[in-house]
Amino acid sequence: MKLSRPKVLAMILAGGQGGRLEVLTEKRAKPVLPFAGTYRLIDFALSNCMHSHVSDVWVIEQYQPHSLNEHLSNGRPWDLDRTYGGLQVLPPYTGRDDEGGFAEGNADAIYRHKEFLREFDPDILLVLSADHVYKLDYGEVIACHQEIQADVTMVTTRVPLADARRFGTVKVDPQGRITDFAYKPEQPESDIVTTEVFVYDARKLLDTLGELADEGGSASESGGNKQNGSSLKDFGHELLPRMVRDGQAHAFPLEGYWKDVGTVESYWEAHMELLGSEPPLMLDDPAWPILTVGAQRMPARIHESANVVNSLISPGCVIYGEIINSILAPGVVVEQGAVVRDSILLHEARVGSGAQVHTAVLDAKTQVDETAVVGSRGKLPKGRSLIQRSAEEIVLIGMEARISAGALVPPGTRVKPGAVKRKTQKPTKIKQPGQPRPKTKAAAR
Repeated sequence: MKLSRPKVLAMILAGGQGGRLEVLTEKRAKPVLPFAGTYRLIDFALSNCMHSHVSDVWVIEQYQPHSLNEHLSNGRPWDLDRTYGGLQVLPPYTGRDDEGGFAEGNADAIYRHKEFLREFDPDILLVLSADHVYKLDYGEVIACHQEIQADVTMVTTRVPLADARRFGTVKVDPQGRITDFAYKPEQPESDIVTTEVFVYDARKLLDTLGELADEGGSASESGGNKQNGSSLKDFGHELLPRMVRDGQAHAFPLEGYWKDVGTVESYWEAHMELLGSEPPLMLDDPAWPILTVGAQRMPARIHESANVVNSLISPGCVIYGEIINSILAPGVVVEQGAVVRDSILLHEARVGSGAQVHTAVLDAKTQVDETAVVGSRGKLPKGRSLIQRSAEEIVLIGMEARISAGALVPPGTRVKPGAVKRKTQKPTKIKQPGQPRPKTKAAAR
């Protein structure tokens, strides 16, 4: 049976603060955090929408919206700058009663825009996160969702059981129906997790959110104030458990690569995976390229004094020093005698002559002066993969920060955006022959 073409609206949730990425998201929204040198995290959801022929895309923003708006460029790179439909940005706003305001979770964010959604009246609401790395034809998920007449279809993947506590976990019967959902459980019972790609029956979603908001408002201590649905919080708190209990929640397994890069460790690891002999994801695959916004720059210049090994060097870079197993965003400069190893350098970072950078992320416009040492090579414990590092081993240097000449920055250090890390050296007093040993404070008392 040929299925009728539904009216599809994609909503990309791009308002989160991204606090787990620490200094990297203090001055920008997490969805526009650079990835693989030339891309931004939100590019994956937007590119997937374009290739999947989803032409109505709304982006809900909240935290640091200016950095996000600058990147979105009216949707042009993803063919979303249209007279009818295309890209629409939804910032926080104030309205009457239960309209507008700042959301306290992704379910709350959807509910606050319920009037706009009812006016648009989609059949299918495709809800996407803006901080995951993957490729997926959403059309296939939507077709499956329609065929089984689900209320919600959750795209799922498998992760190590120890990591499952960071996600919503599900149990699935042989027919693909989800029988149990647990939101970020302390002791996960399943390694199947949601990828934060959801296909909803739009009317069922709005009805369910309304019911939950009414229940939350009726139970509030403020005497039934249900102004904006803030009790809804994230999907995993109330919405998805309710829809699973209703019996029409189904799973769509994602077979390919998927990565949540919302932590320091996963962000660093995803970059190192791109440097493997067989990268898990080809970002420039002609059949499904990831598209982005970027200024036109000259090709990277590699001088005769440079030594570049297994690295990605973006346009506009100027390399005089040594680059090993690292990824450099556009405009990075590495001077002669400098060494960059196992690191990620974002736009226009600069490493001075004789400086060393090991296992670090240098944010945009950071400067490491001459002979400074950032991080340490160290030795991996036995059994550890080359791409695995803990947060305590990775140095983060915030945007426009400066590491002064000769300074030492130990592994795991965090340098705030705009801060200056200076060389610290405790003065050494030289004891002259025949000079008595100075008394300690205890002896003086």
